[in-house]
Amino acid sequence: MSKELVFGHQKPDTDAITAAMAFSYFENELGYETEAVALGEPNDETKYALNYFNMEAPRVVKTVANETDKVMLVDHNEPQQSAADIDQVTVTHLVDHHRIANFNTAQPLWITARPYGCVSTIITELFQEKHIEIPANLAGMMMSAIISDTLLLKSPTTTDHDGEALKYLAKVAGVEDYEAYGIEMLKAGTNLAAKSDADIVDGDAKTFELGDAKLRIGQVNTVDLDDVFSRQADLEKTMQQLNDENGYDTFILIATNILNSDSDLLVVGGNTEKVEQAFGKKLGDNHRMNLPGVVSRKKQVVPPLTDVFEG
Repeated sequence: MSKELVFGHQKPDTDAITAAMAFSYFENELGYETEAVALGEPNDETKYALNYFNMEAPRVVKTVANETDKVMLVDHNEPQQSAADIDQVTVTHLVDHHRIANFNTAQPLWITARPYGCVSTIITELFQEKHIEIPANLAGMMMSAIISDTLLLKSPTTTDHDGEALKYLAKVAGVEDYEAYGIEMLKAGTNLAAKSDADIVDGDAKTFELGDAKLRIGQVNTVDLDDVFSRQADLEKTMQQLNDENGYDTFILIATNILNSDSDLLVVGGNTEKVEQAFGKKLGDNHRMNLPGVVSRKKQVVPPLTDVFEG
């Protein structure tokens, strides 16, 4: 029997890659034969963590059915965010912290879904429940994933579980000041000058089918919103091109200042009235709206959009 592949969502962030690595290690300790893979290259933030803890990124795959007939999913469940041929394999395990949507299986499976700020927090608790030790470098990556997903515990998605796991993992990893480390890691992911327009708008984007509409929602972190919007004309052209090529009805880019938790929303395509209704604000002539305190796509952006588009 071929080994099972473990992977997170397309356009992987630090948690998607780390959760695959951690859950693969965990399942191997339980007697499974698995390999962590990724559905895309690591971003600059993830590369910083990998280099810091001297770990290699999982190999990148486009399809999985050509290698195995069984897979384990982490940090996602919606098929449009998964491997292109996910419908051709059996999902045996799922660990997630997102909404469950459009997810169906022909066979029963192991599901662990908890409304935490980070999947790596859930996997930390799985290690603890089974009394399995986490290697120091893997603990460092899992700590990094929590920092990334919760913006150093400042995101509204943060739970007490995330804070407890972060402190535990930092101790295992031998990191005395996780806040100082976290700030440097987050800053590493905000070097926008070296990124293409496509990397900025689509580098951390996910597709959501809400009602009859197909939305693409990207998010980019920065320490200065001007670093993003000084390129707005080119970003809008790229977003419209992606709409045309992929059949998206609306492309939304969330630009988030990680220092003050301030975000601007840039909208290209149709459904602008519904977007305005979702957030109770009007888009300016520049196609933007300011959303102070909004940092979480999962908890602060997708839910109000879902209420309007599916209401």
